[in-house]
Amino acid sequence: MRLMLVRHGETQWNRENRIVGHTEIGLTPDGHRQVALLARALGEEKIDAIYSSPLRRAVETASAIAERHGLEVVIDDALKEVDAGELDGIAIEEVVRRYGDFWEAWVRGTDTLRMPGGETMGELQLRAWSVVTRVVGDHPDSTVIMVSHTLTILSILTTVLGMPLADFRRLRLGLASINTLDFKGSVTSLVGFNDTCHLVEM
Repeated sequence: MRLMLVRHGETQWNRENRIVGHTEIGLTPDGHRQVALLARALGEEKIDAIYSSPLRRAVETASAIAERHGLEVVIDDALKEVDAGELDGIAIEEVVRRYGDFWEAWVRGTDTLRMPGGETMGELQLRAWSVVTRVVGDHPDSTVIMVSHTLTILSILTTVLGMPLADFRRLRLGLASINTLDFKGSVTSLVGFNDTCHLVEM
């Protein structure tokens, strides 16, 4: 089974370096261009199913891909971004100023640190991995796309790679990037990481 984890295109808050959690925010014009190129790049793939976070930026991305394949987007709440609580929509510089103790602990790295009023990375990893195992079981011989968010995808990748969750900070995902996993029996391989080659025309 092949699973392609796709990050959504650009939003205004990405451009402004703000934390984007569960707030509903759509794609920018550049985000729509990214998604069009992404959909074209995936147009030749034989895709059997497309799953998406219910958040608008992910659904807009997934819908562009699905249209080329004549597929319906399956919405799954478990693919949402981390619940950032009070930090949602705040610029990183402001978080450092207003939540200094939290930010210092966040940078040091721990999967049990709770975002003020939100989730821990450990909680995110559990819900994200649960949908992966379910989808792999439901589509054993298929190619499936999941459209999601940075921290959600990184939590899945650290699970596959056997990395401590706190080490997700060592990985970077571009907007509209593709990350490809192959599941063969008990072995899962990362065969493509942070692929943004389709965006060279931007």
